[in-house]
Amino acid sequence: MTLPRFLQIHTLHNYPAALLNRDDAGLAKRLPYGDRVRTRISSQCLKRHWRMADDAFALKRLEVPMAVRSRETLRLIRDQLVAAGVAEEQAQQAAEGLRAAGLLDKGKDRKGEDALETGQAVLLGYAEINYLVQRCKTLAAEHDDEKALKAAIAGFLKDEKKNIEALRLGSGLESALFGRMVTSDVLASRDAAVYVAHSFTVHEAQVENDYFTVVDDLLREAGETGSAGIFDTELASGLYYGYVVVDVPQLVANLEGVSAGDWARVAPEQRALAGRVVQHLLHLVATVSPGAKRGSTAPFEWAKFMLVEAGDWQPRSLAGAFQNALPQNQPALRKAAVERIADEIAQLDAAYEAPLARRYLAVDAAQVPGAQRLALGALANWAQNAVTRAEA
Repeated sequence: MTLPRFLQIHTLHNYPAALLNRDDAGLAKRLPYGDRVRTRISSQCLKRHWRMADDAFALKRLEVPMAVRSRETLRLIRDQLVAAGVAEEQAQQAAEGLRAAGLLDKGKDRKGEDALETGQAVLLGYAEINYLVQRCKTLAAEHDDEKALKAAIAGFLKDEKKNIEALRLGSGLESALFGRMVTSDVLASRDAAVYVAHSFTVHEAQVENDYFTVVDDLLREAGETGSAGIFDTELASGLYYGYVVVDVPQLVANLEGVSAGDWARVAPEQRALAGRVVQHLLHLVATVSPGAKRGSTAPFEWAKFMLVEAGDWQPRSLAGAFQNALPQNQPALRKAAVERIADEIAQLDAAYEAPLARRYLAVDAAQVPGAQRLALGALANWAQNAVTRAEA
């Protein structure tokens, strides 16, 4: 197998009686698709849980600079300047100067604590934060006057924009994977290398209103009847199809600072980190569950099916396998869903003859056209080797 441009990851996860992703009304998110309305999990929800996971394959265990998404980043910079020995007043002025000069967003007309909260949560790499702190510390030592300090900060941001952009992994691993869209005059946008679709149930939405009460222990001991509160929430159950695409050239470019067009010509050592990222990502996609109300629903699940495809052709989802929803009374629902996926692959292969290398994980007995069955560790290692050494 030659070096693949894309890795496509297809999954089936089963969640009973859970509230995985809520809308603005507190209800389970929905998606009209094909002949039925489905329950869905947003891509933003999925990505956040993969980013924040803390286990053996957590992204932070790759020992790569991470990032922070917050409206409070300027306050963090101010506090780090104080911790580095800069006077509190000067640290405040420096943080205000960063914002006035166009970092994160504009704030020339604001002072004090209000000036340190941005209008939107922006993803900023810790390497970028450390660089800004060190430069501001140096400038604070050179300029006692507030206007002079802010002018110096504006000058350095303008003059050193390319230096900030050139910081290797400066914007953090998260932005290398999932991108960073910014309106700042200083920060560089980052194209995503991992594309994540909204997951949806392969059958019609199955939801119910969960009515529950809270008992007041002390009042009950005193002989009082009734409850201390009456509440209701929506719970959903379902088998969800998930789809993720890894743009390998973009991933290598984001991680190594090379052009995406040169990714295949770099040494295997320069693709090693991308391979490890893919290995970790597969473990996270398979085993990390999203979900609100964890304490009362325990929405933890591992993939019942995972298919990984590697190749050069433009990606294509297998969501079409479920445009007609599986019947809710379908016996062996999981097996039926895998069979739908296998049939969709067979039809697409016959129509397009696209050469894709495939490996899959399955809890149930399953057959996938042109694919070898593997356990999760071996599947993740295969994907890693596909990126680093083009091993089939």
